[in-house]
Amino acid sequence: MNKIAPQRPTAAFVGASWAALLVGVITYLAGLWNATMQLNEKGYYFTLLAYGLFAAVSLQKSVRDRLEGVQVTNLYFGLCWISLLLVLLLLSVGLWNATLASSEKGFYAMSFVLSLFAAVAVQKNVRDSAGSGSAAPQSGDA
Repeated sequence: MNKIAPQRPTAAFVGASWAALLVGVITYLAGLWNATMQLNEKGYYFTLLAYGLFAAVSLQKSVRDRLEGVQVTNLYFGLCWISLLLVLLLLSVGLWNATLASSEKGFYAMSFVLSLFAAVAVQKNVRDSAGSGSAAPQSGDA
């Protein structure tokens, strides 16, 4: 199998990716902190963020592993997709039924999606940087 030689990401892209991740996560969490919802609702939305970030990064890693010829079982690959779709479904159902203003629902949805996208970009940058020899791969690195 042909291995794809990753190109080192530019500093601007790395910075923009980290900034987007921080803005998305901090904004989402600040919204939760200041929300007037019950603590169990806040816990639900916080758990969705943590689960969503993990699912998005895990799916990105699985896709990249397969692209580079690293074996990823179909079961794990399918679970990654199911997890990502499930977290998006749970967020959608939660926001649809929430007693929040439409602007608040949009705020949570957009900061959530920004966080997921940015987590994938940051993971890609970490992987590309490690693969290009600029950073020594560490145990447990993606």
